[in-house]
Amino acid sequence: MKILLTGGAGFIGSHVADRFIELGYDVVIVDNLSSGKRQNINKKAGFYEADITDSARLKEIFEKEKPDIVNHHAAQAFVSKSVSEPQFDAKVNIIGTLNLLELSVKNNVKKFIYANSGGAGYGEPLCLPMGEEHSINPMSPYGISKHTAEHYVALYRHLYNLPYVSLRYANVYGPRQDPYGEGGVIAIFTNKLLKGEAPSIFGDGAQTRDYVYVKDVVSANVLALESKEAENKSFNVGTGKNIQTQEIFDKLNALTKANQKPVYRDERKGDLKASSLDSSKLQKLGWKPSYDLDKGLKETADYFKGIQNKK
Repeated sequence: MKILLTGGAGFIGSHVADRFIELGYDVVIVDNLSSGKRQNINKKAGFYEADITDSARLKEIFEKEKPDIVNHHAAQAFVSKSVSEPQFDAKVNIIGTLNLLELSVKNNVKKFIYANSGGAGYGEPLCLPMGEEHSINPMSPYGISKHTAEHYVALYRHLYNLPYVSLRYANVYGPRQDPYGEGGVIAIFTNKLLKGEAPSIFGDGAQTRDYVYVKDVVSANVLALESKEAENKSFNVGTGKNIQTQEIFDKLNALTKANQKPVYRDERKGDLKASSLDSSKLQKLGWKPSYDLDKGLKETADYFKGIQNKK
């Protein structure tokens, strides 16, 4: 079985690619390397440096590779960029997804797996943790574009009988996360603390997120690929726990022995005050988070220590 995986040079996508290859699947990666890195690409995977907004290039790739499955992780994933450049955000996240859906139908793809955003899509919570039936009220163009694309994914099932699974991620963290972007607070904090620098906290540190380790997200993708029962549904992928940003800082400060104090800055536009996801629907199919926060943070800190020791 051949899987075309967009964003496979990125943080989450590269972990998903590694696991699919371990399981014996044939993986072809499409990534424009705008945020992904060549060193993340599994040597056993095929690779095309291409943009999902380039429909002509995608058409060539689909016709040559004839994938059975599309796993779609490529995205414009920065909230602040979506606020400053909403047209660009929509082009990548909506038009890019439509390009893949169109080609999936024309090339008889058997399943489309879509990586969505949980917290950004739901917006400010009416209750915590939020289940899949929670109202959709995005607070950023990023949240709007990611959820809009999920509507298209479901519509293509209705119109063209293209089976899908949509995975709505909580805040994913772990090795390979970019410590220099705006997202990925755990990677950013860890990198700065190991360098002896003081990280910034936007707001008072009381805002909460649901942090899910990347290997648990990978196992959700494997379930989405292999489970017939998961088809044509959307699932939250999270721990259901509300963790304050200040707690993340304190734990990482202790792990790295940095003894730093954070710099508190103004809140950013589009950021949520609280978010956590109820993943019981996915857990009924056999998935569950196997990494608690302390174990995940330790593996992440060890990864970044290893990188810095090589320099």
